[in-house]
Amino acid sequence: MQPSLLAGIVLTMIAGLMSGNCMLPIKFTRSWKWENTWLVFSVLSLVVFPWALAVGLVNHLAETYRALSLFQVAIPVLLGAGWGIAQILFGISVVRLGLGLAYAIIVGLGAVLGTLVPLFVGQHASGKEHAISYVLVGVVVMMTGIALTAWGGQIREQTTPGSGQVVMRQGYTAAIMLAVLCGLMAPMLNYSFAFGQGIAQEAIRLGNPAPRAGYAVWPVGLAGGLLPNIAYSLYLLSRNRTWSSFRSPSPDLFWSSLMGALWMGAFALYGMSAAYLGSLGTSIGWGLFQIFMIMTATLSGVWTGEWRSAPRRAILLLSLGLSCLTGATILLALGNR
Repeated sequence: MQPSLLAGIVLTMIAGLMSGNCMLPIKFTRSWKWENTWLVFSVLSLVVFPWALAVGLVNHLAETYRALSLFQVAIPVLLGAGWGIAQILFGISVVRLGLGLAYAIIVGLGAVLGTLVPLFVGQHASGKEHAISYVLVGVVVMMTGIALTAWGGQIREQTTPGSGQVVMRQGYTAAIMLAVLCGLMAPMLNYSFAFGQGIAQEAIRLGNPAPRAGYAVWPVGLAGGLLPNIAYSLYLLSRNRTWSSFRSPSPDLFWSSLMGALWMGAFALYGMSAAYLGSLGTSIGWGLFQIFMIMTATLSGVWTGEWRSAPRRAILLLSLGLSCLTGATILLALGNR
């Protein structure tokens, strides 16, 4: 295995570990409500951390941005805004459909489209036929793994006391369509990074190495996702009258900050891994990133006891799903040789 490919896979794995656990700290918040935590998380992960990384790691950052056309800036911003809306729709879909079904639809669509759209829109010319074949088979195996994992999770939810989600039949079709819309928009953050590579190329032209040049893309793309997340948090804070919860910042401020650090750290490493993975980095890298994220989140749930009383059938489906995801990892890696 080439050193750059190995480095890309390792970085993607670490990114998946961080992303898969980035929501774990919310379990330890005490006095803050969801909207308090999400507001701090959004400001840190979408503004503070990406700008700090870009300023600290990209030389001639101001010159890079001044050299860009309006089109080069607008595309990643608009795609980032679409991803920001998908973040909100994900939370609504989980409430209306339950975690298992919503997870299967949204993460499944997001993983597949986030892998294939950059491959066929921007990278097909640089991909050899055998490589694309490996990627396509890997995507099919990945989808199978996601479906099996979500199916096992749904069985666990339905059989574990107090964790079942009752889906109301009224408006069920609308809830499914909402989840599908969310799944279509969920990979837009990867589109923002993939189709915002003109920013990274400008940073490279000004003397930055490729793995660091990608940090110039994130402040632009994430700026688009900021407005929907901030607006929804402010709406909930006003509607639920939970502004007063900010009077007790500790330790909830720490947990919210840790969420932001893990989330942005994950995408920062994913950006570096895409550079190491070469011309197919933003397609194969996204698939690997999603696989490692799903595996990490699932295994974290096992570690925290969520599967302790799950029936044997659910555990079998989970094991088969994780095996498929492992196989998909190998196939995607082979596609990038």
